[in-house]
Amino acid sequence: MKITRLHTYRVAPRWMFLKVETDEGISGWGEPVIEGRARTVEAAVHEFAEALVGRDPRDINDLWQTMYRSNFYRGGAILMSAIAGIDQALWDIKGKALGVPVYQLLGGKVRDRMKVYSWVGGDRPADIVEHMQRLMEGGFDTFKLNGTEEMTMLDSPRAVDAAVAKVAAVHEALGSQVSFGLDFHGRVAAPMAKRLLKELEPYKPLFVEEPVLAEQAEHYPRLAAATSIPLAAGERMYSRFEFKRVLQEGGISILQPDLSHAGGITECHKIAAMAEAYDVAFAPHCPLGPVALAACLQVDFTAWNAVLQEQSMGIHYNRDAELLDYVVNKDDFRIEGGYMRALPLPGLGVEIDEERVVHASRNAPDWRNPVWRHLDGSVAEW
Repeated sequence: MKITRLHTYRVAPRWMFLKVETDEGISGWGEPVIEGRARTVEAAVHEFAEALVGRDPRDINDLWQTMYRSNFYRGGAILMSAIAGIDQALWDIKGKALGVPVYQLLGGKVRDRMKVYSWVGGDRPADIVEHMQRLMEGGFDTFKLNGTEEMTMLDSPRAVDAAVAKVAAVHEALGSQVSFGLDFHGRVAAPMAKRLLKELEPYKPLFVEEPVLAEQAEHYPRLAAATSIPLAAGERMYSRFEFKRVLQEGGISILQPDLSHAGGITECHKIAAMAEAYDVAFAPHCPLGPVALAACLQVDFTAWNAVLQEQSMGIHYNRDAELLDYVVNKDDFRIEGGYMRALPLPGLGVEIDEERVVHASRNAPDWRNPVWRHLDGSVAEW
């Protein structure tokens, strides 16, 4: 079997699909993208294609190492996202060629169902309780919301009180009926993070995500020592080598690599095993599309320390398309009581509506995240 072509399709709301074709008629799908930089990743994918066309797609390990190691400059958001989507597509091809789901190729399932959670509240948290109550009717009991709006490096007690008040309102209205994680989203700098974590402790959040940016990872152990709230991070780390340093230093209780950013299934399967060795949980980041989610689930069902799976149904980023709009086998992605079952089809387990993808790609929007500014006019973390 030989790889013959790679096609990329940018589609709403902010996704990019990759189709890898072979000379035996078996195709695989991947989702290589950096949100807001889809065209840049697309260029990287097609540069990698020079080393892939004519090769056997089943030689996943060698192809991964070729993409990663054969160029002097490596790593980072763009290159690792391009590798990630290609890697997903290669696993999809191999599973289809052998007639089994990818999780079987990774050693088989360690669980029968995977806990998933839903986003609520939007970029600037609002209507949180009402949103949770609607989703609870559909069986959800676990959520994530942004913990703050923009926050300066040394912000006022009023800003802290406003962030805490939103969490307190959830606790007062719903108590222990729900569990929720808080995403600081890199909006909180180290001088404010310790204080905010202390104020939030009484409300028992499930975790706090990105308490400070990944480039400030030296603060993770210090913050962890000052709070009982589990700390999570990883969506802006792109290889096992970055995660290695975080695991060695300690402080993070939950690793959140993104299978469309951190080298795909091949790399994230290794990251999950590294985390398990440090008694750290695994909860892949995935506010993206159906191929990314399918890839996450394949690893979730083989990683003993996988605890939660993010998914983007109804997420505030989705405009002009929803998670399952490009999927034929929608019923395989149903959520029952807050859990998903392993996808039964061979490969990644997602059957893409290619006609709809091609049509949507003809007028795809270029998504950009908003640019926020503080009151003094300086750029704020979004």
